[in-house]
Amino acid sequence: MNRQKTYEELIKENEELHQQLEEATDTIQAIRSGQVDALVVKSPNGGHQLFTLKTADQTYRVFIEKMNEGAVTLSHEGLILYCNSMFASMINMPLSRVLGLHFSDFIADGFQEIYLDLFNNGWREDSKTELCVTRGGELVPCQLSVTMLQLDEGPALSVILTDLSFQKEIQQLLKQNNLRLAEINTELEVSNHDLQQFASIASHDLQEPLRKILIFSTMLRNKLVDELTDENVTYLNKIIASSQRMRNMITDILSYSRLSTNVNNFAVTSLNEVIDEVIEDYEILILEKKAKIIVDKLPDIEVNRGQIKQVFQNLISNSIKFSKPGLAPVIRISGGVREGLEGSLKDSTGTKNCFVTISDNGIGFDELYYEKIFSLFERLNTKDKYEGSGIGLAITKKIIDKHNGSIAVSSKEGEGAVFELTLPISQRLG
Repeated sequence: MNRQKTYEELIKENEELHQQLEEATDTIQAIRSGQVDALVVKSPNGGHQLFTLKTADQTYRVFIEKMNEGAVTLSHEGLILYCNSMFASMINMPLSRVLGLHFSDFIADGFQEIYLDLFNNGWREDSKTELCVTRGGELVPCQLSVTMLQLDEGPALSVILTDLSFQKEIQQLLKQNNLRLAEINTELEVSNHDLQQFASIASHDLQEPLRKILIFSTMLRNKLVDELTDENVTYLNKIIASSQRMRNMITDILSYSRLSTNVNNFAVTSLNEVIDEVIEDYEILILEKKAKIIVDKLPDIEVNRGQIKQVFQNLISNSIKFSKPGLAPVIRISGGVREGLEGSLKDSTGTKNCFVTISDNGIGFDELYYEKIFSLFERLNTKDKYEGSGIGLAITKKIIDKHNGSIAVSSKEGEGAVFELTLPISQRLG
C-alpha cells in the first residue's frame, strides 16, 4: 500500500517539477532561437542518443520565428513536425499542443480537397493556394505556400501561411464602395437628366411669362407716361428692372447647367480672335465707360470656342462693371506658354500649358473672399450698386475645369484684381 506523501514532500516534488519545466522551456527556447544545434537525450535503456538539428540553423530559425506569417513543417503523413509561434497564434492553440497533430485537422470543411491537392503537388513543385483554416469555430482565410525541404531525417514539406483576413475585409469594403458608387452614378445620371429637363422647361416656359411682363410693363409705362405720377413710373421701372434681372439669372443658370453635359467639341482656336469678338460685342459698353483694353499676343490652343468666349466675356465685363467711380477702366490681357508648372498635378506628364492673365484697376476685393467668388449666387457687392446674378464666375470656373485647367485670383480692396487662367495647349495630352 502506497504511503501518503507529506506536505513537505509534495512541496519538494512540486519544486522539482517546476525546475524541470523551466529547463524544458529554456531548452525549447534555445532550439527556437538557434542557440543549440544538437540535443543529447537519455534513452529508456540507460544509453544516450544524439539528435542533430539540421533545420535548427540559427539564421533560418530566427527568421522563421520572427516572421509575420505562420510557418509549419510537415511529414509525409501530414503530421506537424515544427511550427512557429505565429501559426499557434493563428489557430489560437498552445504551441506544445500543435506538434504531432495532423495539419489537415486545421483545414476548414469544404477546403479539404483543395488542401489535399496542394499537399500532394508540394512534394514535386512549389505550389500555393487560398483556403480557410479553423480557429475554434471561426474561419481564417489564408494563402498557403508550400515547398519541399531536405532534412537529416528525410524530406519534409514547408508550409507558409499568410493571414488574408485584412485583405479580404478591404476587398469586401471596396466591393461595397464600388456598389455604392454605381448607385450614386445612377442617381447622378437620373439627376442630370432631370436637370436637362428643367433646363428645357426654363428656356421656354419660365422665360415666356417674363417676356410678357417686360413687354406689357414697358408698353404701359410708355403709353401712360403723361398720365402716371412719378411714383407710379418708379414702380413700373422697378418691375421692368426686376424682370430683366430675373431673365438674366435664368439665362445664367441655363448656361451653368448645360456645362454638365459631356459634349466638349475641342478645336485649336486663336485666343486673340476670341477676345477681339468679345471686345466687339461690348463696344457700346466700352465706349460708355471709356474703358481701355490692352491685349498682348496669345497662343492658339485647343478649346471649346463658345465656352472659352464666355470665360472672357465674364472676366472682361466684370472688370468693366467693378470699376472705380470716376476712373476709366484699364484692362490688360497677357499670357504665354510654359512647361511643368510647379506643384501642378496636371503637369506631371510634361504637358505644355498656356497661361492668360487678366488684370484691371477696379475696386478689387478682400482676399478673404477668394473662395466665395467662384460659388453660385455669391455676391461681394449689393445688387443696388452692381448688377449681376452672382453666377458668372461660377460658370467661368466650371468651364476652366472642363478644359482640365485652373483659375486663380489675387486682389486687394481698392487695388484691382488679377485673374490667371492655366489651360493645356492640347486637350489630348491634358
